[in-house]
Amino acid sequence: MLQTAIIQEFGPRFAPGATVLYLGDTESKTLVLDEQGFESLGMPAPNHDKLPDVVLLDKSRNWIYLIEAVTSHGPMSPKRQVELEEMFGVSSAKLTYVTAFPDFATFKGFLTEIAWETEVWLAEIPDHLIHLNGDRFLGPRP
Repeated sequence: MLQTAIIQEFGPRFAPGATVLYLGDTESKTLVLDEQGFESLGMPAPNHDKLPDVVLLDKSRNWIYLIEAVTSHGPMSPKRQVELEEMFGVSSAKLTYVTAFPDFATFKGFLTEIAWETEVWLAEIPDHLIHLNGDRFLGPRP
């Protein structure tokens, strides 16, 4: 349900025009895997076990949205952020890290685990983002 909300609600609001490079979940593993999309970034399609739940590509801004649905793998932690930087570092695209939560109550339970310089999106309040520190809001870091 949360992955569906990410595609249907988050994407159009915060990543308009972005394409889905990957969509997976703990049950079905890979639902969408755009191997050519990954190759266009100069990297082979990574193993689904290493990918976040949703990967969106905004070609116009050259941004990759790496989105963790907290209900499957937990939040975008500092350790997870480093792992994804290493995996996607071969690409020239800028990385944007997002943790998606179904609701505010769930978010509160994970607050201390979320990495700085990331975004938080709550499906129950889809028009808003929470930015954890930094000089930018929603976007990659230089």
